Amino acid sequence: MARVPTRDLRGSSDSVDLRQRDPVRKADNPMTPAPARSWLRRFRPRPGARTRLVCLPHAGGGANAYRAWAALLPSGVDLVCVQYPGREDRFGEPLVDDMATVVTAVAEELTPLLDRPYALFGHSMGSAVAYELARTLRAAGLPEPDRLFASGRRAPADAPPGRVHLADDEAIVSELVRLGGTRREVLEEPGLREAVLGYVRNDYRLVERYTPFPGPPLSCPVSVFLGDDDPEVDADLARRWSATTSGRVDVRVFAGDHFYLGPEREAVVSEVLRRLDPALAAAPGPWPSTP
Repeated sequence: MARVPTRDLRGSSDSVDLRQRDPVRKADNPMTPAPARSWLRRFRPRPGARTRLVCLPHAGGGANAYRAWAALLPSGVDLVCVQYPGREDRFGEPLVDDMATVVTAVAEELTPLLDRPYALFGHSMGSAVAYELARTLRAAGLPEPDRLFASGRRAPADAPPGRVHLADDEAIVSELVRLGGTRREVLEEPGLREAVLGYVRNDYRLVERYTPFPGPPLSCPVSVFLGDDDPEVDADLARRWSATTSGRVDVRVFAGDHFYLGPEREAVVSEVLRRLDPALAAAPGPWPSTP
């Protein structure tokens, strides 16, 4: 197995979609860390698939943001979702607020699954994580993805400085509402608010302190997806992802805000498959679509 090099990282606002989260159970005790868990989730493993699609969540998000994709993908695609610690089934684990630590951990666990072609899909903060994951894997002598999908985020070098992680709780809630990720009343319950804002603030800290790792750009094609009403990125800014690769870059705009992935799920998955392989887009999946 190739050894994944560790990164030294010294230091963009992002977002959370609470419509995609699992409710925090009252029985969970955030003061009692759960046993260390895997960074990867495969909701419907397809070991015989010819392609793996690795999906990375947004700030405040978890693997469940992509759970419904498994029902939309054909049998030729194995869905692998990254699960950040401190949320969903990793609630209670210590949070990680350093990009290099996250990328190195994911790369080490993902390496055994790179026995076939793969693609990376990241949304918002997940786009930056996916980009650095691809570069970290390449630095370890492993293949680049067949394609990188960057959704709802400016190119890494263009992300403006952010201070959301330094703001008080009410200011963070206001930022979430502005982006369309949740309604203010969702966070009115004190216990829920405290638990959720803990990992939301952590993720903002991670992405707002992130600066691109040194090294050459990728060579794989990059597809940039976004909503036409996203306050964080537009088509012109999306095209600036061309600086991240020597390969081809294309931009696809969907209807919706920063969290267009939910309402446009079927269209997004269709566009992903079409770019991976037109034959995959036409292949039927073994399960019916989910709403």
